[in-house]
Amino acid sequence: MRPWHSLAGKTIWITGGAGHLGAPITAALDAACAKVICLDLGDRAAALVQARGLARTLPRSLDVTGVDALPGAIDAIISEHGVPDGLVHLPTASSRARTVETMPLDEFRGTFDRALTPTFVLCRTLAERMRPRGHGAFVLFASMYGVVAPDPRIYHAPQTPNPIDYGAAKAALIQMTRYLAVHYGPAGLRFNCVTPGPFPNPAVQAADPAFIAELARKNPLGRIGRPEEMAGPVLFLLGDGASYVTGHSLVVDGGWTIW
Repeated sequence: MRPWHSLAGKTIWITGGAGHLGAPITAALDAACAKVICLDLGDRAAALVQARGLARTLPRSLDVTGVDALPGAIDAIISEHGVPDGLVHLPTASSRARTVETMPLDEFRGTFDRALTPTFVLCRTLAERMRPRGHGAFVLFASMYGVVAPDPRIYHAPQTPNPIDYGAAKAALIQMTRYLAVHYGPAGLRFNCVTPGPFPNPAVQAADPAFIAELARKNPLGRIGRPEEMAGPVLFLLGDGASYVTGHSLVVDGGWTIW
């Protein structure tokens, strides 16, 4: 018997797989799976595969915000590599740094158009391809700001708090996960999401160490997250060890949302 956490023999797709959080997840999948399809913008996926020497990962260029072309792009990959066993979906979208008072309506709408709608199209299209087979696992990415609001006291000018469109879209994604889990559960498909806490990218860490210190101070574990700490929760939700877990938001936040 395979270990409960094994992904041996499985094919997993990961969108945004060359990014700050995506790269360590892609590397972990490469070590655990039979095949990984890493989807990202431009040549980012190819650069990651080369830089990390990922032997089981195939890079593909894909802009998931192009919803009209997305079903065809999915079918093209399936025709080459078969229906995957699972999907990890990381891409997100947000307006520029805006306050509630200055948020233009077109930017607010645009976040949902570029983040939530493509996620729905991607999940529905792939789930319909998986349905006849009777199994599949989806792991979407939410955020702590889809659960709680940002604390404005830790943001100092010229910073503005995390914008409202981002948090609203992430909250909607958590609810979308539940809806999809209910709809596709009878077909044997599982939908879950991970909800990261403070994982600021390297540019933010370098530019504003005082802000990073504020994030660490507010967190029960007293530090920000390390990107590689996202890999374990994602692999768990993809694997057979989570075979009775669906519609769940797995919070990976160092305790941020517990107080």
